[in-house]
Order: sequence, then structure tokens, then C-alpha cells
Amino acid sequence: MPIAILGPTASGKSAVAVAVARRVGGAVVNGDPYQAIAGLAIGTGQPDTAEQGGVPHLGYGDLPLSTRPNPKAFGAWVRERLSACREPVLVTGSGLYLRGIWDQLSDLPEVPAALVERVRRWGSALGAPVLHRYLAAVDPARAGALHANDSARIQRALALHLGTGQAPSTFLAGPDTAIPAGWRVLVVAPGRERQRERVAARVAAQVRAGWPEEVRGLVAAGHVADLQALRPLGYAAWMGDGEAAGIQATVVQETQAYAKRQATWFRNQLPGAPTWDPDAEPLAAAFARLGLP
Repeated sequence: MPIAILGPTASGKSAVAVAVARRVGGAVVNGDPYQAIAGLAIGTGQPDTAEQGGVPHLGYGDLPLSTRPNPKAFGAWVRERLSACREPVLVTGSGLYLRGIWDQLSDLPEVPAALVERVRRWGSALGAPVLHRYLAAVDPARAGALHANDSARIQRALALHLGTGQAPSTFLAGPDTAIPAGWRVLVVAPGRERQRERVAARVAAQVRAGWPEEVRGLVAAGHVADLQALRPLGYAAWMGDGEAAGIQATVVQETQAYAKRQATWFRNQLPGAPTWDPDAEPLAAAFARLGLP
């Protein structure tokens, strides 16, 4: 029976997944598209050897930087790895990609390339926040799920709207968005202030581990276009100019905002899922909510 450990970034879900996998004699399977890409180990928080704790981990750093993940294709890729495990423990913080893994997304219609290019030019001329306001006018649900500076996803949503005349969010969810039969789910949910503190501590640890150097190495290796297309959280800030402390503060703010949106998604979209606060409850409570002995 597969298990899904879900929650916002820096909540501690990866450590819980390791503990659960060890408990059931299984393997951890990555469900985060950015952690699946090679070269982004530090900034995306791919677990290192020590953090893996001797438990098999699948789907980390396996895809090239040239990859352009989409939820349906990535979902199929993850399902292959889930099926290869006797006791898989999925871990992800992305609600949209979780829908892809659970095969709960409708097929997206094709958008003419000329329309996509037109929206891209609008983005270059007006900036992402302006396009985000346009998106909010036609699809408040999709706009609310995206950061105002998430240019690539905002442009894709607007192009989809212009090409179909419908709200992009209507294409994202299939007819059944309940937890699939047979899955056991746990949402790791620290308190709001502790979540913010966890994000700040995680970013500081990533900087100490060499995140700025990781970004500089990718830039020197000619991967600027890949990073601009992928837009992994925090990388654009480290590619820019500025004093290190100021960049770190910006990354912390961006990540805290992202973690808040993640927590809201899980709370609203999976209201029946059991939750566990790692700062207030023992690990045994997490096991109990998953029905583990």
C-alpha cells in the first residue's frame, strides 16, 4: 500500500519519509519535479547520503537540466518508480504535480505557438506582476496559486486562457480529486511561525552548503537559459547582483511565501487528510495516523 508524505518546503517531510520507509521496509520516491533534476542538489534540497539514512531513494537528480517538467508527464515518470518499489513512500510538496502523480489531471489543449509567443512578448514588455493581475481577472483560482513573479507559469496560464476562452484552472483537475483508493496520506504541518523559522534555517543551511557556488557553477557551465526556463525557487536571486545577505533575505521571503501557498493548498484540497505537527508531536503520532504498527 503506497504512502504519501506531503507538506510545505522545509516542514521536515523528507525526514519523516525516511523514518516511515525504514518502518515499513520500503523506499522513498521523489515527487518534486525540481528535485528530480541533476545539478540542482543544494538549492532544491535533494537529500544527501546522510539524510537518506541508508534508505533507498528513487527519482532524485535523474533528469537533465534541459528537462521541462509538466505535471502529466512527470506524474507518469514518478508512477514508474512507485511501481518498482514493494513499499513506496512518496514525498512531495507540490499539489499540482501530486495531481499528476495520482493521474487526476485533464489533458491540456494545444495552444498555437504564435499565441504563446505573443504572451511571452507581453511578459517581456509589461513584467510578470502585470500579467499576474490580468490572470487574476480571468481566473482568480489559478492566479492565487502562483507567485506574482512566476513569469513562466503565468504566461502559460494566460496563453491557455486566450487559446481556449476558458479559465486555466478548469483544465488542471480531473473529475476525481479525492485521495486515490489504497493510498495512506500524511500532511506534515508545522505551526505558521515555526514554518517561517524552518524556512529561514533551511535557506541558511543551503547557503552554508554552497548554494551560491552551485548557481555560479551552473552559470559558468552555460546553463543560464535552462535556469531561466525552469525557474527553480531561489536560483534567479542568486544569479543576480547584490550583497549575499540581501539575496539570502530575498530568498527566505520568497520561500516563506511559497511554503504558505503550499500549506494552503493541502489544507483546502485534501481536507480529510491526517496532519502531523513535527514541532508539537512525537514521531509515533505520525506513524499512528498512517496506521503503522
